[in-house]
Amino acid sequence: MPKDAFSHVDTWVFDLDHTLYPPSARLFELIEVRMTAWVMDKLNVDRARADYLRRYYWETHGTTLAGLMREHDVDPEPYLVDVHDISMDSLTPDPQLAARIAALPGRRIVYTNGCEPYARRVIEARGLSGLFDAVYGVEHAGFQPKPDHAAFDKVFALDGLVPARAAMFEDDPRNLAVPHAMGMKTVHVAPVRLDATHIEYHTDDLTGFLGQLGH
Repeated sequence: MPKDAFSHVDTWVFDLDHTLYPPSARLFELIEVRMTAWVMDKLNVDRARADYLRRYYWETHGTTLAGLMREHDVDPEPYLVDVHDISMDSLTPDPQLAARIAALPGRRIVYTNGCEPYARRVIEARGLSGLFDAVYGVEHAGFQPKPDHAAFDKVFALDGLVPARAAMFEDDPRNLAVPHAMGMKTVHVAPVRLDATHIEYHTDDLTGFLGQLGH
């Protein structure tokens, strides 16, 4: 049981996509469609090439946006507005998750590679509004993405959290390496367990995991 291992934690950091809602909602697939369309339009390439570039930039730079900025000098703000202009109809409120998050002692924050306005729409659709002390998007990291160390440094400095007293919940295992190195407790939230030294805990049920903490 992880309860004792988290007894020192006073700041709880949650990723957004596939962490505060299940992958079965398929919300990010809608974003990927808009990303591909955006790349097609702005780079004047066909759909197959745009799809390839979208994945390649994500794998190489951490996010598609980071690759577009670094390789094509793309203005991030119009891109973020466009790709996150999606329906939230596939999301439903989760009162039990809300209760478990509300019970956590200390500060509770969201940190996503998406943008803050999109994050707040997701939070509202999941019935989690009012539970978080802060919501940070990629814009708060100067448009540098997780897993870049500099991105975590910027957001954590802005928040004032102490990594040694914080925990990170995240679906992308790449994004847990830096938090672990900084001294944070790391929890991989995903359907499939991944064995890695920077992943201390794994769960496919965030609500159930938070319930084990006993708060």
